[in-house]
Amino acid sequence: MNIIILSWWDVAIAALLIMALAGLSFWQRLALERQILIAAVRTVIQLALVGLVLKIIFDDVRLIWVVLMASVMLSVAGYETMARQKRRLSGWWAYAIGTVSLFVSSFTVTLFALLIIIGNEPWYQPQYAIPLLGMMLGNTMNGIALSLDRLMNGAWQQRAVIEQRLMLGQTWKQAMTELRSEAMRAGMIPTINAMAAVGIVSLPGMMTGQILSGTPPLEAVKYQMIIMFMVAAGAGFGTVVALQLGTRRLFDERQRLRLERMKVVS
Repeated sequence: MNIIILSWWDVAIAALLIMALAGLSFWQRLALERQILIAAVRTVIQLALVGLVLKIIFDDVRLIWVVLMASVMLSVAGYETMARQKRRLSGWWAYAIGTVSLFVSSFTVTLFALLIIIGNEPWYQPQYAIPLLGMMLGNTMNGIALSLDRLMNGAWQQRAVIEQRLMLGQTWKQAMTELRSEAMRAGMIPTINAMAAVGIVSLPGMMTGQILSGTPPLEAVKYQMIIMFMVAAGAGFGTVVALQLGTRRLFDERQRLRLERMKVVS
């Protein structure tokens, strides 16, 4: 297996692309250069730190370290789920709904893969558990964030229609059926597009990384198929749970629409 070892100078050269992109943003007055540079710095710091942490965990395989790592990943993913929503539930509800949905979907699907599909010993082997959970959380997080954003914006824009339906005798579930369907579609479109185009339009990151590291292409393909199915299931289950909890929170015990439970983030 011939693995090409990259140096930090190679990483610095690649970072010139980000500098060029930031310069283009400044030249075109897009006002994105600050966000681009901050995101790039965060990428370097976070990946460097996680690399050190993973080295320690891989060298000392214990369930407690895997659980701690997974808890940190879940906590950050729960925050990122609500971070860029223009309208979200006030208080701790936005964070709680995102975190619970991620936990129910991503952890369940990851455990299923580790115990039933891969079947490695021990089942919590960090070489498999942490990357799989990371991919699940990342993709599910995007689906939940998009669906909740569409749901909250739709409820605000169509509040008069929703209240009219309630006055006509519909339940909160019936009044929100169309909005929930639209929100579910918005959350699942990226995943469905990725599944439809994989292998023809794009080669996914995991498969590309395995091939670059010397894994036989057919073996990398099988792993990628499993990942795509896991991601689709996790995103779908997580989005359904998030929409159910988020929609219910918009109504009180008397099934009245309560938009004051929502806040606008500039």
